[in-house]
Amino acid sequence: MAEQPVPATAREWHLKARPNGWPVATDVALVEAPVRLPEPGEILVRNAYLSVDPYMRGRMNDVKSYAPPYQLDRPMDGGAVGYVAASAAEGFEVGDAVLHGQGWREYATVQAAHAVKVDASKAPLSYFLGVLGMPGLTAYAGLVSVAGIKPGDVVFVSGAAGAVGSLVGQIARLKGASRVVGSAGSAAKVAKLVDDYGFDAAFNYKEGPVREQLAKAAPEGIDVYFDNVGGEHLEAAIGALGVHGRAVLCGAIAQYNETAPSPGPRNLVQAIGKRLRIEGMLVGDHAALQPQFTAEVAGWLTDGGLRYDETSVEGIERMMDAFLGLMRGENTGKMVVRLAS
Repeated sequence: MAEQPVPATAREWHLKARPNGWPVATDVALVEAPVRLPEPGEILVRNAYLSVDPYMRGRMNDVKSYAPPYQLDRPMDGGAVGYVAASAAEGFEVGDAVLHGQGWREYATVQAAHAVKVDASKAPLSYFLGVLGMPGLTAYAGLVSVAGIKPGDVVFVSGAAGAVGSLVGQIARLKGASRVVGSAGSAAKVAKLVDDYGFDAAFNYKEGPVREQLAKAAPEGIDVYFDNVGGEHLEAAIGALGVHGRAVLCGAIAQYNETAPSPGPRNLVQAIGKRLRIEGMLVGDHAALQPQFTAEVAGWLTDGGLRYDETSVEGIERMMDAFLGLMRGENTGKMVVRLAS
């Protein structure tokens, strides 16, 4: 690829105000900023794809969490893949494809120690933000390490058409689950779960109480619940889990824009008699699984055992549109923003 000259300035998204509930246009701004050439140990990356993910909503709040909050009048960040435009770091050459954490901008000056070279000949570059990146490892580690999935398990996944959920269901099937059930927010997504991803059953959570629909989809109960939604889904799953059932708490997108605390599951007491294990997970705790994950998932992609979908939005000016669309469930699979080549 012919390398482009480095511009003097480029665009980046800044947080201007802390959202109250759903973010609005005035909470952020797309600004022009100088492009800084790399100093020793750094690389300059021309971003090609930017990631939007649900956890970013929490970082817009000024609260202590596992990831630091975004700072006002400073660029936001997140997963990104692109090409080295200038290098002052050993082992990185102009044109190398890299994965790093300074998204929400067109150009990023990155410490080389915080960037990873990826092989764009092995998979489309955007895949390293999804199935071969953080969402893929989240799904894999949540099932294999946290849930300890076993052949014969009945698995329920909420948010099953999203970047993580769509992979959870498929990996569960590949790992020998006897039945895989998913929930999603539209008839088209429900059909995709069954027809394309191999789920045994799926339902639209907007069409009736989750508890009732889950009981019909998994009449014998479930062994593993992978939670991307929280709220009503978690309560229904606790009711459906059998003795020694396991719940992996990955996300709670139903609550991210609430302005008041949400009540906990009203049936949590069932965890005692059923001896449930309910465990939260952060993907950063499972970096040691990366080689195993990459090898196994790449094999499934190659032999067709694993299907992967993306929803792509064009242009950095639509970054916030993509993020809000993600929060509203408008994506199927991973939501990415593609920048001009």
